[in-house]
Amino acid sequence: MISFANDYLEGAHPQILQALVDTNFVQEPGYGYDSFSQKAEAAIQRTLGTTDAQITFLQGGTQTNQIVIDSLLKDYEGVIAPDIGHISVHEAGAIEACGHKIITLPSHDAKLDPVDIKQFIEDFKNDMNMEHMVFPGMVYITYPTEYGTLYSKQELTDLYEVCQQYQLPLFIDGARLGYGLMSPEADLTIQDLVNLCDVFYIGGTKVGALCGEAVVFTHNNMPAHFKTIVKRHGALLAKGRLTGIQFLELFKDDLYFKISKHADQLALKLRDTLKEKGYRFYYDSPTNQQFVILDNRQLDELAKQVDFARWEKYDDQHSVARFVINWATTSENVDYLIDLL
Repeated sequence: MISFANDYLEGAHPQILQALVDTNFVQEPGYGYDSFSQKAEAAIQRTLGTTDAQITFLQGGTQTNQIVIDSLLKDYEGVIAPDIGHISVHEAGAIEACGHKIITLPSHDAKLDPVDIKQFIEDFKNDMNMEHMVFPGMVYITYPTEYGTLYSKQELTDLYEVCQQYQLPLFIDGARLGYGLMSPEADLTIQDLVNLCDVFYIGGTKVGALCGEAVVFTHNNMPAHFKTIVKRHGALLAKGRLTGIQFLELFKDDLYFKISKHADQLALKLRDTLKEKGYRFYYDSPTNQQFVILDNRQLDELAKQVDFARWEKYDDQHSVARFVINWATTSENVDYLIDLL
């Protein structure tokens, strides 16, 4: 059965697998001190256009979110996030397990509004009971959002200005970063992110790697002893070369961006064709996730022929189906889905 359930259905891009085979018997130091990881860090710095970026490779999204957030917050602080943010709904309490509350604010088009953040901070500062409350210590967003929408450059600029005003680090979850940046409707580049947040990560697990995320602290602002913090979370990989090799390949000849663009092009083909046929969408996503409102009977019938995520209830007769196009999805499979619908 063809699946559109998520963006990590396949293993890895063949170029990555070949690189892992070709380097298999090369002896290297562990824990990220290997030459492959160092070369990958340098390749990412060149792409970002700065040597001030400090890069650490981790293995998965939830692990990365937990470690970055825990490293930036004091023990009495929490993280501001949109109510539909990944850490708010789909990470099994991983952030709370570190002792940090997630302070959710309403989302608009799946995004945080800087006006809401400013109002929340001002209300908090003026609350006479603030010493009895969880202090806001940072802000978390995703790019693209959980529903595939995008922050414009101006929106992100405005958001970051508020964060800087209140000295709140801004952390961007980039699990699907490539699919956001390569959308034809994006006006942000990866170089822009260096000046519009304090830390972000480049998602590899969902964009061609077997596993792996590259955490980027943008201005030599990595927390002290960050590697020790990673170790305390049980996430310091002895064979760090495995993630280093993968990101070295992803950032060779713009592979990361090419395969992301491929997915976006197919996703927008699906979106535009279904719009022409009169289908309704829960969000207007210009990226690799498409959220289509379908009759429940349609969903049941479709589920017999393709795999997808039943995302949420829309009303008593309809539900939202999420179709995810990834780096390995073929145009033939998208055409098959279109024909079925």
